[in-house]
Amino acid sequence: MILRMWHGYTAPQGADAYEAMLRETILPGLHRVSGYRGAYVARRNVESEVEFMTLTMWDSMDAVHAFSGNGRAVIHETARPLLIHFDEYSIHYDGTFVP
Repeated sequence: MILRMWHGYTAPQGADAYEAMLRETILPGLHRVSGYRGAYVARRNVESEVEFMTLTMWDSMDAVHAFSGNGRAVIHETARPLLIHFDEYSIHYDGTFVP
């Protein structure tokens, strides 16, 4: 399994809208991509911003490349106005689930 980690930051007043967009539209839409296996969303307040970390799970790096090409962040056009800044590239890990 491949774990793909990415960070994005919003202003506090846009955080709820961004989280709702992630949970209701953006991440559920990834089920159409072959090899996508789900995601976790983490959120925390950091000084004057709200940090979001997404951890998506994929079958293989081939599946990741089919989704993102060269590992660049994929930012939904409706989410971009809510983001103050974000990672330009995601980080990829080999992962193992341990119950």
